[in-house]
Amino acid sequence: MPWRRSRGPELPPGVVLLGRDGCHLCEEAEAVVADVCARAGVDWHRVQLADRPDLTGRYAEKVPVLFVDGRELSYWRVAPDVLQRALRRRRGRR
Repeated sequence: MPWRRSRGPELPPGVVLLGRDGCHLCEEAEAVVADVCARAGVDWHRVQLADRPDLTGRYAEKVPVLFVDGRELSYWRVAPDVLQRALRRRRGRR
């Protein structure tokens, strides 16, 4: 059976990066997400963990966490090729 990513929390639609201020991994992930999304012509949202106490218990040790259409795609590191593939699949579903 293929591995499936679980449905994530209620977040804005599209590409969402959950992170926190002062997190060097979050800064690195943000640069990757901004670059890949800009080249793909896709908007993305940044959500601060501090603004979402409902997510703290689940994601505090995993930030940054990348979601695409509500599904957790990766955490700690964002690989550009993984995000690019997810965006291509997303376009194919529309």
